[in-house]
Amino acid sequence: MPLPPSPGTAQHCSIDLANSEIQLPGGKSFDALASPEDTTQWLIVRGLVPQEAALQSYCQNRLVTLRSQIRKAFHASATGTPVAREVLQGINAALLAAPSTPLLHHEPDKGFFRALEHPATQLTEHAMSRLAEDAAALLSSEEAGLLAQCEAEPCTRYLLKTHGRRHWCSTRCGDRVRAARSYAKKKSQQDSSAA
Repeated sequence: MPLPPSPGTAQHCSIDLANSEIQLPGGKSFDALASPEDTTQWLIVRGLVPQEAALQSYCQNRLVTLRSQIRKAFHASATGTPVAREVLQGINAALLAAPSTPLLHHEPDKGFFRALEHPATQLTEHAMSRLAEDAAALLSSEEAGLLAQCEAEPCTRYLLKTHGRRHWCSTRCGDRVRAARSYAKKKSQQDSSAA
């Protein structure tokens, strides 16, 4: 990823998903889910699918759709605007796509333990369910008031405002905004002295 993680990403995989596609200065963009292989790797690194997983383009497209829905819900939360019913339906469908109750198991060497069942045919459903659960928990918690979008154009990443004065997802974005302000101030002073 071209930028360090934004505040809140470590605690919320849904913020990490929302930020898996970003706009960069100069009209460039970065998409961590650009291919089925990239999507599989993104999920493996986050412990959402096993190492041997290999997702197909259909699964990639479903995850990209969920990302879009979560971004729209985050935008609504951060700006205080209404969210479309279809967005909520998509997130709720992901929540319900996989069982969320760990079943009871027993192995002679381990004894009793609980674990979620996730057959290989439902790896994507389980990953999407966990991501949607995290988004739903965040959006319905007190932390939702801390959710914000980076104010450094053209950055589109989300963050949790860990400090009241925090407006940017990274030092890099903050430095870019401060440099632009400084340049604009110098330019304005030069223009007024030249007139």
